[in-house]
Amino acid sequence: MNNERNLRRTVLPNGLIVLTERMEHLRSVAMGVWIKSGSRCEPAETNGISHFVEHMVFKGTKSRTAQSIAREMDAIGGNLDAFTSKETICFNVKSLADHVPIALDVLTDLVLNPVFAPPEIERERGVILEEIKIDEDNPDVLVHELFTQNFWKGHPLGKPILGTTETVGRLNQDQLQQYHSDRFHGGNIIFSAAGNLDHDQFTAAVAEKFSSLSGGATPVELSAPQPSARILLRNKKSLEQVQICMGVPAPPITDQNRYATLILNTVLGGGMSSRLFQTIREERGMAYSVYSDLSPYRDTGTLCVYAGTSVGKVLEVVNLVVTEFRKLKEEPLSDEELTRAKDQVRGNILLGLESSSSRMANLARQEMYFQQSFSVDEIISRIGDVTAAQVQAMAQRLFDPERIAITLLGRLDGLKLGRNELVC
Repeated sequence: MNNERNLRRTVLPNGLIVLTERMEHLRSVAMGVWIKSGSRCEPAETNGISHFVEHMVFKGTKSRTAQSIAREMDAIGGNLDAFTSKETICFNVKSLADHVPIALDVLTDLVLNPVFAPPEIERERGVILEEIKIDEDNPDVLVHELFTQNFWKGHPLGKPILGTTETVGRLNQDQLQQYHSDRFHGGNIIFSAAGNLDHDQFTAAVAEKFSSLSGGATPVELSAPQPSARILLRNKKSLEQVQICMGVPAPPITDQNRYATLILNTVLGGGMSSRLFQTIREERGMAYSVYSDLSPYRDTGTLCVYAGTSVGKVLEVVNLVVTEFRKLKEEPLSDEELTRAKDQVRGNILLGLESSSSRMANLARQEMYFQQSFSVDEIISRIGDVTAAQVQAMAQRLFDPERIAITLLGRLDGLKLGRNELVC
């Protein structure tokens, strides 16, 4: 139990973990069922199956049709949603506190009792294939997908969460049911909730719903992938801009130096005052969108820079990014820039804790990766302890010219880019 945020944790006999945060001032409750498996757990031949199962649970259960699920949630003004990521599938609902019994019943029913009816599978297959096309038509999404596939080449972490038209086209009822049986068991589920609720009452209700679920065995996953510093130039003549995605391996989510990495990313491209935004957009006017982003996983991670610009400015933009890498390696941050980055990170964290949905997700992710809950004061203190020397050391660790990967997507008109342009 964490008294600062009124957190409680209970492990049910089948291994399912129930986490709650009581927020008495709210009139609502956000709850989520988190499956500790995502697209990185999939064999290549069934790539996209996690996301397909996520879609299918909404298409009908043993006692509810897809239409009745939608109507029941609309009748109580609830918001039912789901998403699939590289390392988890989450089914979540937010409702008024008075309607928690109904919302909980619908949520647990669709998680535990999907029927995977063949006609619904075929309809939803068409929906997912259209979703894949949306990403293929969105250049900034596509360049990140191409980068990821090449960066983690040959490993499930590099495969698209949605799958491909080929793999999604092959998935059948038996495979979906088998995946659900293998992954949706007590030892692989976290149930988190935040809002106006009582932990003991809520846990008793969850225990009753999940009493028939077995503990199951921990899924066997592949070891951490090896990054590949590839230079990929993909020509797409229909685009007006060239999309740039360049990145390096970064520490995993549990790394002891994660706060220094967070500050480094904030300074580099984490907002409007960041170096990349100020240099490339504000001073040079060479891009509308430019930023850097961290993607940490349980055993590895990436730090990526994105920009969209015209083909004639690509090499200059790449050079400006590489120059910022070099500056971060060679020059410690000033006290003013370090303080500003820390204040920005603190603000983002505290603002993120103002919604019950984000607190619910925060509970689950800390349990999933750390098996404990860190207090806000502890996190803020760790951020405050980051020094300019630690940020510089992290920059020297990350920005190795031989480990920089880059993907260019657009009408390249014979553009050439070599390793010598990435020296920092």
